[in-house]
Amino acid sequence: MSLGLHISLEEIDRKVLLRIDGRIDTSSSPVLEKKINQLIEEKHALLMLDFSRVDYLSSAGMRVLLAATKKLKSKGGDLILFSLHTEVADTVRMAGFDKILHICSTEKDALHIKAK
Repeated sequence: MSLGLHISLEEIDRKVLLRIDGRIDTSSSPVLEKKINQLIEEKHALLMLDFSRVDYLSSAGMRVLLAATKKLKSKGGDLILFSLHTEVADTVRMAGFDKILHICSTEKDALHIKAK
């Protein structure tokens, strides 16, 4: 927990769920980046980010998500976001990242994605 951002982990069926609570902005995005990079280094291939309690996503946060997506895809994995609030989804869509990021509507939909 740091800078108003709290991340808790849960592992379900070889899938790591990161439950994120707070704003993802310039000051907090390094916290998320560090956690994601740690999981990638630990050889986790499928990371799922629960955005149900994220009310703000800055361009710094989007860069973290883009970098993580590229790293995971290069290793045959995937980064999946789910349960985005309307404002966050609009930000992602306006930046064109909805065509790059793997986004699911619900946790149930995300959990149906198969680990490679």
